[in-house]
Amino acid sequence: MTTAQETVTYAAEEAPRLPWTEHAPDVYKAMVRLDSVAKRGLDPKLYELVKIRASQLNHCAFCLDMHTKDALAAGESVERVVQLSAWQESRHFYTEKELAAIELTEAVTVLTDGFVPEEVYERAAEHFEGAELAQLVAAITVINAWNRFGVTFRMTPGHYQPGQHG
Repeated sequence: MTTAQETVTYAAEEAPRLPWTEHAPDVYKAMVRLDSVAKRGLDPKLYELVKIRASQLNHCAFCLDMHTKDALAAGESVERVVQLSAWQESRHFYTEKELAAIELTEAVTVLTDGFVPEEVYERAAEHFEGAELAQLVAAITVINAWNRFGVTFRMTPGHYQPGQHG
């Protein structure tokens, strides 16, 4: 049995490529405003699940750091956050409405087939009335835009504190 503390050396943190918010402050401000109106009327936990799932698909480490922390701060469970990347095998962690939103998030985020399948849209429409569905699609669209900024400019995860942004 070892009693001495082991020292772990982690990989070096990469610096962002460009502080884009300084170079395009009006775009950043517009994105923050768009984000704040896109989430109106949506359940805060559902909103964070959607943001986490899109960020997983887009490999945006900065947004994953932000939205997992925000979800946990909003009272989301660790188990549901952890299982989100395997939601199809972990359906019992989510409501049917949440599953429809997660599935729609994937369809809107990954447009490799060039469209959102009719059955995915119809499932979402069964659980979300018109205005709420429009807000959900807006929220999905906005997080995808944020992900593109985060991935392109290699925004560094790990320093976000819940409630810092928007």
